[in-house]
Formats: sequence, structure tokens, C-alpha cells
Amino acid sequence: MSIELLAAPLIDLPQRWMAALLAIIALTLVMTFAVMFATYYERKVVARMQQRLGPMRTGPYGIMQAFADTVKLVAKEDLRPATADPVAFELAVFAIFVPAFIALVAVPFTEDWIISPMPLSLLFLLAVSGLSFIGFLMAGWGSDSKYALLGGMRAAAQLISYEIPLILAMIGIVMVTSSVNVGDIIIFQDKVPLIVWQPLGFLIFLTASVAELERQPFDIPTGESEVAGGVFIEYSGIRWSMFQLTSYVNMYVFALLGAFVFLGGWEWPFGRDIGWGYQLFLTLAKMSLFIVFYLWSRTSFPRLRVDQLMSYAWKVLIPFALLQIFLNGLVLVYDLPDIVLLITSGAAALAMVALVYRAVRVTPRVPLKMVSNTMPARSVV
Repeated sequence: MSIELLAAPLIDLPQRWMAALLAIIALTLVMTFAVMFATYYERKVVARMQQRLGPMRTGPYGIMQAFADTVKLVAKEDLRPATADPVAFELAVFAIFVPAFIALVAVPFTEDWIISPMPLSLLFLLAVSGLSFIGFLMAGWGSDSKYALLGGMRAAAQLISYEIPLILAMIGIVMVTSSVNVGDIIIFQDKVPLIVWQPLGFLIFLTASVAELERQPFDIPTGESEVAGGVFIEYSGIRWSMFQLTSYVNMYVFALLGAFVFLGGWEWPFGRDIGWGYQLFLTLAKMSLFIVFYLWSRTSFPRLRVDQLMSYAWKVLIPFALLQIFLNGLVLVYDLPDIVLLITSGAAALAMVALVYRAVRVTPRVPLKMVSNTMPARSVV
């Protein structure tokens, strides 16, 4: 082999690094404006659900409200507690911010629009999305505040707990498609999306993704009534805005992942037959469905208690996720028809919904004698 052939990869390496850097910068700018739109869109949607108008004064129909908030947060004084750990306090923002944007590197917006094709892109997305709990722990510990520390511990426990059923739901998808490449999983759904064959996995993913995003009813780490804002309580200005930016970017990432894995992504229906414009429309439309659900859940469900949060993950989602894997194994080992996947997974999904409904509706009855013994005695005047 000649020296020129050996040196060719080294010569192309700076160009590839420069192209990747420019792509990441462009994607960061695009996502920043996308987050600004998401904040305005969320305020409008939530306001309509609550029979309000939302932002109306800053620009026509309040469209400049997100820009006004951005200018305010960037110009606001950035404070840091005197007793805070400077290293942990400063780096916690980047420990949460960087993984969210790195995940977008492996996202195939269309068949050809992707920053870096990866053969194990699904594993990469799941691995990167699970790194944010480190930043929450750093922010809670570095703030030197009992509220921040309690919020950080809650966030870490919640993210780790709900990461398990999320990954187990993806294992069921990998078993059906025989691939851990998001592109191959999308192409597998050229005729039927996987939500048809894996309704239980879809429900588990949908619930776990809401918990991973720490949105209602799983917003316990930032519950104002208990931890007064949690890990964000000591952050202000641009640092606080980076936390918020990361939250919305993660929402886009999970919405894209759900659209690709369960709704066919840019492939179904007729994606490759029509072209990249239609593929991009399919991706954005399916991603919007997940985003609307995330916003709707914020206005529809009350906040769970900590024990309810952990019990739901370990006693409901994880056992049913393991059941989904077991059912998929039976169908694949015995080479049963695909319709059996729908029947078994659909029955398990109905069973999970019925179990949750019964747990919510049925409240334990306390005997009257017990109630009378625990009530304080009244003074007789």
C-alpha cells in the first residue's frame, strides 16, 4: 500500500471535522430558534386549553414574547451563591446542555439529511439521552442548597428509574426489526408503522419519555410546593436559560425518536417514493403530534407524589416492558404471524391501562373506628 493511500484519511480528517463543526453550529442555531418558537407555542396551546389568550401584548398576537424573554435572560445579572462549589456549579450547565445537542448528531431528519450516519444510532441516542442525570446531580450538589440538593437527588432517581422501561421498550423494537440503526428501523415501517405491532411498547415509551423530560405529572424535581424550584433555584440569567433550552431540545429529541421508531418517520407512507420535501414534512408532522401530547399532559394531570412516581416505574412499567419482550420472543421463536404481535401486545396494553385505572380510581377505605381514634378531641365550652 502506498504512502498516499495511508495519508488520505489523515488529509480528509480536518475537512470532516470542519464540516461536522459547521453542521453542529448550524443545528444549534436552528434549535435555538425552534426552542423560542416552542415556548411561544406552548404558552398559546396551554392558554387555549385553559380558556385564556396567552401572550398578546409583545408584537402581533404576542409573537415577539419569546424574543423579549431571550433578551431579558441574556442581559439579566448572573448570580452565584457565595458558598457554592464553583466547578460543579459552572460545569453542571454544560453536563446537561451538551448531551442534548450531541443526540441530534445521529437524528435522520430525512433519508439524506443527517449529520453523522451511525450503524448503532439507536444505542447512541439512548446512551446520550441518559447522561443528563449527571448534570442534575452536579447542579444540586454545587448549589449548596438543601432545595437544590433534594431536587437533584429526585431528578437522578427519576431519570435512572424511567430510563430502564424506556430502554426495555426499545429492546422490543430491536427484536422485531432485527436492527439497532434508526434508519433501518424507519425503512422497516414502509408498509405498517410499529405502533400497530407494538402498542404496549408505544405506551411505555410515551410515559417514560414524559418522565425523562420532567414534565407534568412527573415534574417532581422542580415542584415549587416541595423543593421551591429544585436544581434551578440558585441559577439565574443565561445559565437558567440554558437549562430551559436543554429541556425543550430534549423534548424535540424524544419527539423525533418516537416519530422514527413508532410512527414510521420519514418513510411511512410513501416517503422514499415522493422525495425529501415530503419526508421532511412527515418528520415534522409526526414530531408535532408528540409535542402536542407533551403540552397537553402538562394541563391535564396533577403532580404525582415521589412514592407514586417510583412505584409506577418499578411496579408497572418495568414488569410490562419485560412482558413485551417475552411476548415478542414467543412470536419470533415460533415464527408466528405478525398479527399475533398486535394481539398479544394490544392485550397487554389494555391490561396495563386497566391496572392503572383501577389503582387511580379505587381508594383504600379507612374504618370508621380508626378514623375516630385518630381525630383530636374537641374541647367542650
